[in-house]
Amino acid sequence: MRILVLADIHSNWPALAAVQEPFDACLFVGDLVDYGTDPIPCINWIRKHATALVRGNHDHAVAQRIPVRKVSGLHRLAAATRPLHWKILSGLHMKFLTRMPVTRKVTLDDKRFYLVHATPRDPFDEYLREDQAAWEARLNGIDADFVLVGHTHIPFALQLDGPMVINPGSIGQPRDGDPRAAYAIVENGKVELRRVKYDIDATLKHMLDSGIDSDTLELAEMVLRSGGQFDKDLFAQFEQSISSDEPDEIHDTIELDVFKSNDTPTKKKKASPKNKQ
Repeated sequence: MRILVLADIHSNWPALAAVQEPFDACLFVGDLVDYGTDPIPCINWIRKHATALVRGNHDHAVAQRIPVRKVSGLHRLAAATRPLHWKILSGLHMKFLTRMPVTRKVTLDDKRFYLVHATPRDPFDEYLREDQAAWEARLNGIDADFVLVGHTHIPFALQLDGPMVINPGSIGQPRDGDPRAAYAIVENGKVELRRVKYDIDATLKHMLDSGIDSDTLELAEMVLRSGGQFDKDLFAQFEQSISSDEPDEIHDTIELDVFKSNDTPTKKKKASPKNKQ
């Protein structure tokens, strides 16, 4: 079975549309919206193709209509794009975001997957990179072959004494110095981290046409073109911190066996996000 793993799309449709991978199942680990300005085709694609998914902190903030109370750095992007989401998303789209679970357990091809956006200890807010000791502490009691996470926008595959932790990186806003959209493929128990180039100009044009102000658009361009590794002095001009806008922690675990060894899964080969749904 070929499993496509996605995270942190952030309303960047040109980035998602660039992923042209055949797959049998798709697992999405949160942050479908915010930062970008084209959420509708992204939501529609995930609704159609995701076998299992979880909610990210930005999905929660948009769904619960939590205003941004911080205008520094990347919060400025959320402050500019979140109200736009509330204007253009339908009730059906908002309901979809609201009903996204916070954690999810799913079995595919006899492999157990545990999905959470950040960490099991703090599903929304904790940033944890490739730290073996820290991950082993947080996965105590988690019974899975693979633990899928996002949130940091930095890809890695970390084999622990038991499960493997996979962060596919970000589709819509990479932050590891590589501006290409990042994702992962899990096939026959093996993991491959992949990248694909996308049309950043198209993403920025959509933001401009959506009415994003010039200063925020400059910030978005700096982040997207640098893969998150921008000049710190230049970035400092956007630092006008007020307070935190992060949502409270929520726990909601769903257990579901999608495919068992004797099941014949519905094939989704050559699924393509080329056209807007």
